[in-house]
Amino acid sequence: MPVHRLTTILLCLLPVWRILTPVSSHPQHSRCQLIQRTAVCNNGKLSFVPAGLPDNLEELQLNDNHIQTLQDNSLLGYPSLNTLSVACSSLEKVESNTFQDSKLLENLNLAKNYLHIGYQDTSHALKSLPRLRALDLSENDLNDEMMATLLQNLTSLEYLNLSGNLLQRLDETSFRDLYQLKELDLQRNIMFEIDGAFDNNPKLQRLNLAFNYLLCLTDFHMTQLVVLNGSHNFIEWFISRQGLNDTFQLETLDLSHNKLLFFPFLPNHSHMRNLYLSHNSVSFYEHLEDNGTFPNTTSTVEFYNMKKYTGNVTAKLWDESLHGDISSLEILDLRGNQVQYFPQGFIQKMPALSRLQMCTNCLETLNLTSEQFSGSLYELDVSNNRLNQITADEGTLTALGNLTYLNLSLNDLQWLPSGLFSSLSSLRSVDLSYNNIDICLPEEAEINTDTSTACADWKNVASLRQLYLKGCNLKILPSYAFSGLSLTHLELSNNPGLNVQESVQSLSGTLQHLGLGNTHIQDMDFSRFQSLKSLNISRNSLSHLPPSLVNLDLKVLDLRDNKLSTIPSGQANALAQKLHTVFLTGNPFNCCQTEWFGTFETTKTINMVGQSYIECEDLIQTTHRVEHFQPFLCLKTGGKSIVWYILLFVPICLSFVGISIIVLLTFKPKMLQKSIKKNCLKPTTY
Repeated sequence: MPVHRLTTILLCLLPVWRILTPVSSHPQHSRCQLIQRTAVCNNGKLSFVPAGLPDNLEELQLNDNHIQTLQDNSLLGYPSLNTLSVACSSLEKVESNTFQDSKLLENLNLAKNYLHIGYQDTSHALKSLPRLRALDLSENDLNDEMMATLLQNLTSLEYLNLSGNLLQRLDETSFRDLYQLKELDLQRNIMFEIDGAFDNNPKLQRLNLAFNYLLCLTDFHMTQLVVLNGSHNFIEWFISRQGLNDTFQLETLDLSHNKLLFFPFLPNHSHMRNLYLSHNSVSFYEHLEDNGTFPNTTSTVEFYNMKKYTGNVTAKLWDESLHGDISSLEILDLRGNQVQYFPQGFIQKMPALSRLQMCTNCLETLNLTSEQFSGSLYELDVSNNRLNQITADEGTLTALGNLTYLNLSLNDLQWLPSGLFSSLSSLRSVDLSYNNIDICLPEEAEINTDTSTACADWKNVASLRQLYLKGCNLKILPSYAFSGLSLTHLELSNNPGLNVQESVQSLSGTLQHLGLGNTHIQDMDFSRFQSLKSLNISRNSLSHLPPSLVNLDLKVLDLRDNKLSTIPSGQANALAQKLHTVFLTGNPFNCCQTEWFGTFETTKTINMVGQSYIECEDLIQTTHRVEHFQPFLCLKTGGKSIVWYILLFVPICLSFVGISIIVLLTFKPKMLQKSIKKNCLKPTTY
């Protein structure tokens, strides 16, 4: 009978035991969050793979833990696993049989670990994954030999990330088994040579070689490649294989931040759409063709050791064929180079060009007519050059009807084509900052029949929305300067003494950003600008805020480098309810009138930029950080600071004491002498 009862009790407890057993045996299961067939176990301080999870699990995330080893039996309970991520987990090795029952695993992330320690065991484990498509081994301190060992026989791999390792030299054996590879990331290694490394990867389409130590990319013949990023290296030459008639699929080539001296020698047949060459030393050398002008210069350059295909290549430095096929080019980025001019016909070879970025070069003139830009151009940036003149005829300007953005800032422009802005029907943004171009008077705009003019006229350009005239030495803005415009952004800063009150009133209904920094304005009325969201009135020696700001729905307000001693409580409370960003540094605030600071500081929606650098001055003109100032000397009594009473009382007391001493010395000198003798000349006891 007792045995029967015991059996019954055990049978009743069996289901409960089955439920409790995995929980008690594997307490780390509770640190995972289950979302359908995904288990998220990140940041759980786990030291091993948790058991007891659903056996139909498809994705397991174990990032940011302390799993030093993936053991052989770690994944036995999850045969349906498709994605496994063990990044940033101090992982040193994966044991050989870890993936023996993970035949469906396609995506494996082992980034930011220490796999250089146990790379041989990890290599054996990876070989047992027949369907592995994506592998991330970035930042594991792997060298060339370790990498080659890990990638053996991974014939199904399509996406591979090896960034942030210690790879130095690649050859034809590095990726020889990766026949299906489509995307490869090798950025941020220390590579200086890639000798035939990708000859066995016929499907490779995206290759990232950025942030390495490559000196050149010559004999480029990867016709299947679509995107190549070679930026941030030390590349001096990019030369595609000469005489190859196959069409290259290359669409994007990034060679920015290198040491290129010449425009890259592109393929003769390609689909190139985006070419990024910024921050190099690219220039054109067509002017050297005239040996009579430059008798001591060479007209050719020879390239030796161009692999087994050619012994050397001799090319003329201005040969048009070296530019290759750029007929499909849409974006050309040449910022930060040394281009003085475009070779004859160079721009015409790009009929699809939509964005030309030429900021920070050496252009001195720009003839839009002779260059013959296509009608597809919508962005032209020639800022920070040496331009003193831009020329164009009426037909050319009409053909540029799609131009939307024009940046001419930081030049020395003295002449512009007549009707430049009024002829560009799609123009939305113009930047003329830091030039010496005046605004045309009505008579100048109407009677001027010349092809060039020394002033700018944008009146009635209906499409224009943004106009930047910063630092143009403007003194007077005619009242009609912006008539017919619907500007949302107007920048007039760094024009000291500029009177803008009347001229900008016509924009009061549309203006959202107004820049008036360093214009010496004082009491401008902003009450009509109800659409204004951002206002810059810095460096104007303002001693108080314009009262009209309180009624605006401002989000950004720049008050830097004025002479504000305080912000009245009413204004501070009103602004605090609306502002998102405020700039206040560089003002001599009064340390005893900083209630506004508390208002802004307690309003969580406001960002006081440079808050820790906002300073104030106390009564003796000592400077303090506002947020650290202790106002114990600023206690109020009857509306005035008690400090003033202290400062008044001290000299009165000192004066009274001084008078008393004089009286004593004058009228009772004998009494003073007796007092001194009595206290100071006592007999000495021996």
